[in-house]
Amino acid sequence: MIRIIALTDAGQALGMRLQTLLPNSALHFKPKPFADTVQHFFREGDPLLFICATGIVMRTLAPVIESKLQDPPVLVLDELGRFVIPLLSGHEGGANQWGSEVAEAINAQLVMTTANAYLNPVYTLGMGCERDCPLEYLESLMLEAIETVGLQPDQIAGLYSIDIKADETHLIELAEKYQWPFMTYSADALKQVEPLLSTRSEYVFNTVGVYGVAESAALLGAQKLTHASPELCLNKIKNPKATCAVARAYQA
Repeated sequence: MIRIIALTDAGQALGMRLQTLLPNSALHFKPKPFADTVQHFFREGDPLLFICATGIVMRTLAPVIESKLQDPPVLVLDELGRFVIPLLSGHEGGANQWGSEVAEAINAQLVMTTANAYLNPVYTLGMGCERDCPLEYLESLMLEAIETVGLQPDQIAGLYSIDIKADETHLIELAEKYQWPFMTYSADALKQVEPLLSTRSEYVFNTVGVYGVAESAALLGAQKLTHASPELCLNKIKNPKATCAVARAYQA
């Protein structure tokens, strides 16, 4: 259960909005006793989203913090919803990825303070499509995807898909138009990143042998380029003929 904790009236309003956006979440407005309640949630391993000052959060959680390998993810937001800060368990606990998703959902600025903020992000594009999908379907979806995450085409390191799309004419044309390398991977290779997928489609699995082409291809592409752990910065989006996802990994 995601615990949304708000301490002001403005924070409560934002919390109510977030509760509608985050499945399996509960809003706690000025819980009492505050420290005991919050520490209990933390010990239970519940992801925590605070709408208050970071100092309050740190002073409250300090007695129960154990290890980045065990602690649940913690986010802090200002009451106006302008900034999202992954505070604890950024990498191992998933707070960085979760923070990115929350920031995207409410159109806020993600404030990264972990080591990755000083590394170079490498962004990759994964796409799947119907056979002979027209270029306009691919290009419009690609532009929507990169605009959503605030990128420009020249920030994309490559276009990736599954090997049965290696001869897909308009995927090749799209990559050439934007001067991206176009690479494809076998279903077996794409299975390496299966645990990182946001959703799993049985239909896609029964058709091509993986649970999601766009996300898998983007993730594996980022991993191969950097030899680092990849993450999705845009879960799969789609139109009637294609799917698209954006992944990233960090390199020094």
